[in-house]
Amino acid sequence: MLKGSREVLLKRVQPISVHGQISWDVYFADLEDPDGQVSVARVGPETVNHKLEPGDRIRLDYTLGSVTAVHKVSSPPA
Repeated sequence: MLKGSREVLLKRVQPISVHGQISWDVYFADLEDPDGQVSVARVGPETVNHKLEPGDRIRLDYTLGSVTAVHKVSSPPA
């Protein structure tokens, strides 16, 4: 995806340190197949809402195929 956004199911968020620089690995799965393949995006800490929990519905914003923002999406009404 060159530019756009996609809603997914958050599986896990893990902070990591690479040469002292903190980043976050965001693990997610497709909403239509939550038990299917898990993908990961590595983003900067300013990109992630630190109140995310596994199972949250999130929106990933993409630019040139890379995740540039992670937003928590409120659950759709039942």
